[in-house]
Amino acid sequence: MGYVFRKLAQKLVQERERQTSVATNPLAVDFDDRKKLFLNKMTHSALDMYERKCDVNNFSKLVLSDPENTSHDRIMNELFASGVKDPFETKNLTKLSENKSFLHDLGILD
Repeated sequence: MGYVFRKLAQKLVQERERQTSVATNPLAVDFDDRKKLFLNKMTHSALDMYERKCDVNNFSKLVLSDPENTSHDRIMNELFASGVKDPFETKNLTKLSENKSFLHDLGILD
């Protein structure tokens, strides 16, 4: 009988400690599914932000690598001569501003 009582008392003490730790630490609550979902969403958001930062950094390095290099002008002129549309024309800019897929890729739309 003493053994059972001791085990019951230990269980009550552990339960009381867990309840007090829950009051002081909200992450100690046993919400495994909710915690996993929250952490997964936060991880995906952080990864997206990191990828965007890397893209911007890599693009900046590429653009600023050699300001004397004007080969891009020659390449663009060849492309426009072969029928590629100029994205800086007002008509094309309007189409881009209304393109939901493009805006989503930029992160402007959710």
